[in-house]
Amino acid sequence: MEEKQEELFNRWLSPQVEFVDEKAEEAYKARVTRIKDAIQLKKTPDKVPVFPLIGFFPAYYTGLTPYDMMYDYEKLKMAFKKYVLEFKPDAHAGAIGPGPGKFFEILDYKLYAWPGHGVAPQHSYQCIEGEYMKADEYDALIQDPTYFFLTVFLPRIFGALEPFKKISPLTNALEMYGGFTPVTFIPFGLPDVQSALKALMEAGNEVLKWIGNVVAWEREITAAGFPNLFGGGTKAPFDTIGDTLRGTKGIMLDMYRRPEKLHQAMEIFTPLMIKMGASAAKANGNPIVFIPLHKGADGFISNKQFEEFYWPTLKKVVMGLVNEGCLPFLYAEGSYNSRLELIKNDLPKGKTLWGFDQTDMAKAKKIIGDVASICGNVPSSLLNVGTPQEVKDYVKKLIEVCGEGGGFMVMNGAVIDEAKPENVKAMIEATNEYGVYK
Repeated sequence: MEEKQEELFNRWLSPQVEFVDEKAEEAYKARVTRIKDAIQLKKTPDKVPVFPLIGFFPAYYTGLTPYDMMYDYEKLKMAFKKYVLEFKPDAHAGAIGPGPGKFFEILDYKLYAWPGHGVAPQHSYQCIEGEYMKADEYDALIQDPTYFFLTVFLPRIFGALEPFKKISPLTNALEMYGGFTPVTFIPFGLPDVQSALKALMEAGNEVLKWIGNVVAWEREITAAGFPNLFGGGTKAPFDTIGDTLRGTKGIMLDMYRRPEKLHQAMEIFTPLMIKMGASAAKANGNPIVFIPLHKGADGFISNKQFEEFYWPTLKKVVMGLVNEGCLPFLYAEGSYNSRLELIKNDLPKGKTLWGFDQTDMAKAKKIIGDVASICGNVPSSLLNVGTPQEVKDYVKKLIEVCGEGGGFMVMNGAVIDEAKPENVKAMIEATNEYGVYK
């Protein structure tokens, strides 16, 4: 476990890029080391790291729209480059964002509305909740999740893939005799299935074009001395089902009407979520795996339900990632005040980073600060309508409350889209001014 994590940290410290100069290389390694020290709780970092968690902010900052970011990859690179070089955060969140708009158009994506396709070009995307898995389909999911996704879930969220409902289980392709193998492939000869496959190929070409630009930007900004905080991402099994399969209403009912099936499905997703995060972290040479936490917040489910339904499989995902040498970054959206006591004894020391949105940071530091690194919770409202001095005062107080002994990073509570640029700069400047350990 320790050796695996150190190996990933060493890869993160030594990226395969040619730095623009020695100063950039020194700055890059200092930033990664600072973050590493803050997370592992073994050594006090030279200063408090600052990490603005941004969404479409670079678009608004550069006079572009979210639509521009999703459809013009050169503008995407330009906006993120300008943001990072001018604001100089200790780490950035990458330029992947919500992805390429044309890809979603090609496949007729139904799970979200996005700029220029359901929402105005100048606004962010919106989830369109629904029961994309029906209540009576748990058994099909549990029996064969890949086949279920291929022939049920994907046809429901991608209109262009609706013909995939006709595809036979590929596990039927066993033998030559008896027609087992050729009969299995009959659906691939149907015109509508072939059209769906062509749409997939077109969508794949668009993704390659997009990711090529993203990777090029990533290498360029790394060479300039700025690390990406995230090596990969995954989700809590409860959220995997509740966000995009059953929806909020569906999973709330399932906790009462079919709890056994819900538990079985979450257990099925647990190793898949571990693999999803760990494989990306290893491929990118960065141990930090981002896990946004949605439906475990205070007031959403009770503590009893959190302990029964949410935390057990999430804890398995956390420990599975840790065993792979990864470092889970659990981004607790909403408030987690009532959850802190429930999780503190299950956290391996120095192996997780918790980002808090509306949680009481003094309480978080007191309860889990000796076992986990924490970051947060500069309010979006303050960054939107406050003054730079108000932001600096807030950050100064955060550092006074949470910074002692290390184990703390300054971060905003919710993802930054529209905000006053001078306030985002004030958050970074205040951290650099007040976050130096003496």
